[in-house]
Amino acid sequence: MIKAYKLYTGNDGHSHIQTGTLAEGVFNQASAIRFQESPPHSFYDWHNAPADQYVITLSGTLEFETAPGETFILKPGEILIAMDTTGTAHKWKLIDEEPWRRVYVPFDRSQPIPFIPDEA
Repeated sequence: MIKAYKLYTGNDGHSHIQTGTLAEGVFNQASAIRFQESPPHSFYDWHNAPADQYVITLSGTLEFETAPGETFILKPGEILIAMDTTGTAHKWKLIDEEPWRRVYVPFDRSQPIPFIPDEA
């Protein structure tokens, strides 16, 4: 299982974080992928996800924050499930000396997402 963080818009209109894992075989139906790199010490202020997508981190360690103040650290090999396409958004900043190299894999929300939330 792969460590994953789900960013989603709650009923209150705010972006929230849920921690869990992804089951294997998630990307069997990927229709597109996109690679992107941000240099060390980059940041991206408040924004929503442009589409429902998996973001696979290849290098770089980031801190994410939601408007209500929820935070998490995303490390290489972990996956962000970005689903907060509306609401108060999130922001991120690189917190190590590496560039953030990542792969974006859009997905169809109507299909099952094999995300298993951590127990509270």
